Amino acid sequence: MFKTKRFGMFIHWGLYAFSGLHEQEMYRYGVASKDYEKYVNLFNPTDYNPKEWVSLAKNCGFDYITFTTKHHDGFCMWDSKFTDYKITNTPYGKDVLKMLSEECEKHGIGLSLYYSVPDWHHPNYPNNIGHHEISERRESDRPDEKLYIEYVRNQITELLTGYGKIQSFFWDIPPKTRDKSLNELIRKLQPGIYINNRGYDEGDFSTPERTSADGAVFEGLTEACDSIGEQSWGYRKNEDYHSMLYLTSAIDRYMAMGANYVLNVGPDEKGRIPEVSEKILVRVGDWYKKVKEALFATPVKYEAIAKKGILTTQSENALYLHFQGGLASNGFCLEGFKEMPKYALVLNNGQKLNCVFEKMPMLYGGQGTSLADVLHINGIDADGLSSQAVVIKLEFENIESAVDTEFVSDNIRIL
Repeated sequence: MFKTKRFGMFIHWGLYAFSGLHEQEMYRYGVASKDYEKYVNLFNPTDYNPKEWVSLAKNCGFDYITFTTKHHDGFCMWDSKFTDYKITNTPYGKDVLKMLSEECEKHGIGLSLYYSVPDWHHPNYPNNIGHHEISERRESDRPDEKLYIEYVRNQITELLTGYGKIQSFFWDIPPKTRDKSLNELIRKLQPGIYINNRGYDEGDFSTPERTSADGAVFEGLTEACDSIGEQSWGYRKNEDYHSMLYLTSAIDRYMAMGANYVLNVGPDEKGRIPEVSEKILVRVGDWYKKVKEALFATPVKYEAIAKKGILTTQSENALYLHFQGGLASNGFCLEGFKEMPKYALVLNNGQKLNCVFEKMPMLYGGQGTSLADVLHINGIDADGLSSQAVVIKLEFENIESAVDTEFVSDNIRIL
């Protein structure tokens, strides 16, 4: 997964899509359980077409889909035998996860499953073991952590035995309780699966969410996540959508540092991915496919380049320069190079750039100090690329002889 399948489509979809407020409607808006649970009798996503979702994912370059099987509201998007609070008890009546898993398998898209530890519906959930918990107490509640964990155990057994090959398991909201037996069960049921760090033990990979990353390379397995919506992960009416520059810069930064990345979208109450959301995914996918070779290359740190805020990846004799946040001008200078690249190419648009060794006045060494020749690359359509992260490929005859050894601060790291 972390070598060949690195770009995922996160899908937050559940009962909360009906109102279009937020996936944590009960928590954020103070909606009572009795009012929220009425949606079960109304939720009827008749336009749900998993073939369209999978086709969109494939066309955008996504390698896998991470699907929310149960969010904090406790509503299950599969036909679980251990609760009546599920999609098959709505007017729609079908197992949407089963339909999605079959389409993913048919078209070679990996499937990962999201499962929330907090459960605002289940009577045995202790409601005091982590974050994202509601203060409401119902007469029917019988908090019992032991019984609740048994419920979780039964449900993950269903999910990992009835829906084909599952490549990763995404717990959400780490509880205070530690119980390694749950992840042990997951690995027994799905050998080779990856498990994140938000469950009952530390798991296999970290999951930074809606954050920026510092450094040059991740030491451990990492899968970053963000949503195209600024306010919500699930479908939200009148949503504020992130810009292309924001999204491509975040994806580029994390993947250039060796992480996987999952980008989220929230289908509406009818099961449709909103048109505005689809257009954003298509634009991001178009960018991604053009720069993909640089994102899958190996992170390597060039000290003088890193000081400019530019990340670098490398594949054989190709060096990739990653500019997040746009370009300040149509050119840049690189110190530490002894040989000219065979060519410099903007992956975003295929533009070939001018390359020359020359003295640059803004890189003077002080009064009376001679200017040194640096590699000057220019001619970039900076304004035309202002809405996306820019990736430039430098292809050398032999990159080892082209670069001063002292210029590289760290050895190339194979992830």
